[in-house]
Amino acid sequence: MTTHGARSYDAIIIGAGAAGMMCAIAAGQRGRKVLLLDHGESAGAKILISGGGRCNFTNLDAAPEHFISNNPHFCKSALSRYTQHDFIAMVERHHIAYHEKALGQLFCDGSARQIVAMLLEECDAAGVEIVLRCSVTGIARRDNFELESAAGVFAAPAVVIATGGLSIPKLGASGFAYSIARQFNLAIVAPRPGLVPMRVEGDALRMCRALSGVSHDARVSCGNAAFRGNILFTHRGLSGPAILQISSYWKPGDSLDIDLLPDGDAPQFLLDRKRTRPKAELKTVLAEVLPTRLADILAQEVPARGAIANLPDRSLHDLAARLKRWRLAPSESEGWEKAEVTVGGIDTAELSSKTMEARAVHGLYFIGEAVDVTGWLGGYNFQWAWSSGWCAGQAL
Repeated sequence: MTTHGARSYDAIIIGAGAAGMMCAIAAGQRGRKVLLLDHGESAGAKILISGGGRCNFTNLDAAPEHFISNNPHFCKSALSRYTQHDFIAMVERHHIAYHEKALGQLFCDGSARQIVAMLLEECDAAGVEIVLRCSVTGIARRDNFELESAAGVFAAPAVVIATGGLSIPKLGASGFAYSIARQFNLAIVAPRPGLVPMRVEGDALRMCRALSGVSHDARVSCGNAAFRGNILFTHRGLSGPAILQISSYWKPGDSLDIDLLPDGDAPQFLLDRKRTRPKAELKTVLAEVLPTRLADILAQEVPARGAIANLPDRSLHDLAARLKRWRLAPSESEGWEKAEVTVGGIDTAELSSKTMEARAVHGLYFIGEAVDVTGWLGGYNFQWAWSSGWCAGQAL
């Protein structure tokens, strides 16, 4: 029985972000009476700040191997049923101009606000009711689900949790999805910050501070994972695309290996310059392939001074090894405040890969960042939101 006075819907979606809005659109288009709730002031808050305000809304290469999960196969069904091309088609229907950057990343020519406006327009066309500034204070399961909220009591046979993870708490991120999972005895893969800058200590920190603001193309690896891209030295450690990518694989205690010459044979380069530019200083030689400030610092670490001709081959080989494999152990990440995504979340073993419904709790769904599926940097996490949200919407 439904509590007297509760307003009834076919489905209630909690969280008006990327996944929640897509789910509401898909369900509304199928004739479902849908309520979309969010505790924030506006829908799509995370969309608005993404991509420097231009929203990197998907990636042309949104394949399963670009996602992290305890079950790497889980995301395959959703990604194949609602693809990046499906979302691009929606963008084009709304006449939103976009462009491709490196590695298949698609951005709005204008503003991320265009994506939010598009989703809200689609929600409106699908008859979705949206209630903002509405915190859900409790969920009970009787014949239907009953939600207590700041706006009253709502009831529905299906509830979708689309409240995301713990990243960027200033935008309202919370552990709500995990609380609901625990309430219904669903397992959680321990969440940790992903796509996040790294902090270092000691000599490495002194070096990073001296180089703060310097950027350089490198290959960064941690275990079996490796990414090529810019690294950025900061006053706390390292950032930049390659560092953000590898951070999603890093765990406390792990070391990072950084190849500062990913396309070069470092020993051959240094020995060749010793022969062809014998009078050049080492820092001058290194500046051919490294930023000047980085070249200066690395040259200072070599005991001998003066012309490169004066350096023994052994010293050059040692320096070459440092260039190809600079190893450092981050002390920690910069945490949830700086993390773009959450790694971990609702254990995929608890969910249907086709519908996102909890196997043990009929009518309860989890989508988007709340689930243990995390994409690489570059539009992949938005595609997971679109795909998982659409799939749940088809099942409501």
